[in-house]
Amino acid sequence: MAALAASIPSPSEGVWHLGPVPLRAYALAIIAGIVAAAWLTSKRWAARGGDPEEVITITYWAVPFGIVGGRIYHVFSSPDAYWGEGGEPIRALYIWQGGLGIWGAVALGAVGAYIGCRREGVRFSSFADAVAPGLLVAQAIGRLGNWFNQELFGGPTTLPWGLEVDPAAAISAGQEVGVLFHPTFLYELVWNLAAAALIIWLDRRYRLGGGRVFFLYVALYTAGRVWIEMLRVDPAELVLGLRLNVWTSILLGVGAIIAFVVATRRGAPREATVYLDPERAAASSGDAATAESDHEPERTEADPVQGPSSQM
Repeated sequence: MAALAASIPSPSEGVWHLGPVPLRAYALAIIAGIVAAAWLTSKRWAARGGDPEEVITITYWAVPFGIVGGRIYHVFSSPDAYWGEGGEPIRALYIWQGGLGIWGAVALGAVGAYIGCRREGVRFSSFADAVAPGLLVAQAIGRLGNWFNQELFGGPTTLPWGLEVDPAAAISAGQEVGVLFHPTFLYELVWNLAAAALIIWLDRRYRLGGGRVFFLYVALYTAGRVWIEMLRVDPAELVLGLRLNVWTSILLGVGAIIAFVVATRRGAPREATVYLDPERAAASSGDAATAESDHEPERTEADPVQGPSSQM
């Protein structure tokens, strides 16, 4: 059996030119993530009785909002490169060089998704639950862009999967040339895909609703982000000795857990329909039941996660 590779090489380049048009790996990774998330969400949306075409329409609203929000969060959480000594404010617009803060993307992307949901006449909570695993898949694929850009890696390591970077990147991180680094892009990629698989299983097993799938997404993602973020060596704003993103993840993770528990105690079953209009709701309820029967295991005992029974 072949031995494990002594290190993970970084790609030699992250930009290819199709004539005068640059094709950037970072942008391609983001686009691939969006496509994968939209495909998975369409499948989950159809299983809940919705029309997959509605996912495309909502995505048209959510993605631009999310990109703007992600860039705003990144710039304001890492301001030195733009407004610090030697910084260049104009670089705040250079999104192709990398730098999208996930929480800004989720927050403003949710605003866009809400607008899209209202225009389509569907429940925002239902869409949030349907899209949650897809967000993790998109984030996992998007981390490949950091690999190509040789950015956001962790501290030095001697592990067999240490990441090789260019001499300029190592020196910029304050390390000697030839040092290997923790491949935090890979850690988060694996964590996100595992979390997505777990959420899909839990959703099928317990028929979660009322935003609880989305709360699980936030809780699981932040749990991984805390320890991965603490490995990174790129410059970041510190608050009480911890990186700002660590505090953000802790606060959001705790909030998501509380929200999940409260929703469960109140009893938040999966919505019978994704539609707000009574006529469309009645028409879709039968389709949703049929789709769910193809995916859900039959259970006769009380649902331990569903919350208080209607007979109690």
